[in-house]
Amino acid sequence: MKNCRYILLAFLFVLLAACHTRDEIAYSMDPVENVEALWQIIDTKYCYVEDKGVNWDSVHDEYVAQAALLPANNQVALFDLCAGMLNTLKDGHVNLYAPFDRSYSTSWYDTYPANFSSYLQSLYLRNYRIAGSLYYCTVDNDSIGYIYYSSFSNGFSISNIAWVFKSFEKCRGLIIDVRNNGGGSLENAYLLAAPFFTENRVIGYWQHKTGPGHHDFSPMEELTEDASLSGVKWRRPTVVLCNRRSYSATNMFVNIMRYADNAVIVGGTTGGGGGMPLSYEMPCGWLVRFSSVRMYDADKKDIEQGIEPDVKVTMTSTDQDDIIEKAIDLINNAK
Repeated sequence: MKNCRYILLAFLFVLLAACHTRDEIAYSMDPVENVEALWQIIDTKYCYVEDKGVNWDSVHDEYVAQAALLPANNQVALFDLCAGMLNTLKDGHVNLYAPFDRSYSTSWYDTYPANFSSYLQSLYLRNYRIAGSLYYCTVDNDSIGYIYYSSFSNGFSISNIAWVFKSFEKCRGLIIDVRNNGGGSLENAYLLAAPFFTENRVIGYWQHKTGPGHHDFSPMEELTEDASLSGVKWRRPTVVLCNRRSYSATNMFVNIMRYADNAVIVGGTTGGGGGMPLSYEMPCGWLVRFSSVRMYDADKKDIEQGIEPDVKVTMTSTDQDDIIEKAIDLINNAK
């Protein structure tokens, strides 16, 4: 079955190449002009305008009125105003980039349980090795393999994966911990998931914006996990650990693993970030980044708002990692 990931990447490349450029650039710092332009960019190109529970028209009126009161030469004040408008969307993929700052929303995760402690994790991640960017060791008296991957932006190879799994050849199960992993490369997500699939499988769908209307999208296209990406195969019980700060490419990895053989998702709801971002230029020359491609699971359910775990666990202990302990218990009791 044809894998549409490459079509998606090609589409994004074309979109990025098509972003606003001029041979002779005359930037404008006019506050009203920039706020109006920023609002219009999001209104016509962002793919989740109606999914965030925000009245975007009311946001326009509020922030244009504030922009009219700003002096034309105060770039910091303009940046803060534009960032505030974008942050009403509560989307970690919506960012504003200026030479002196970058905006970032935290409201999509800061009201959720942390469900991660580096100190408690260190009680398990002992005598570890590092293969590429995969930290790995054994837990529960060397009977269970444990992998911690902190960012899908950090690469690893097929050879790295092979060495990791070879070290776990006597283990009865495996834990993959992607808590607090903010995302990165989707290709790394597909590569890490490949050992858990014995055949190609549809794991989701995608569609992109085709016009300025909030509902102007292309038809859905399949996304397929390619089992041949890795020659290594793991058929024993597997538990994936996630929390609210498992975001973007990590969100997709968790989604993929829901369709893997013998895998269970444990922890908290992921952070979402199902869309694919691109950047666009404002009149002042700053860049705004936002999602213009929607991603869905295999049942065509949007994953932008996050993925619920199979087994929900909230950490409360001070002397152990409750989520890791639950994973160990599930593997030890697997049939």
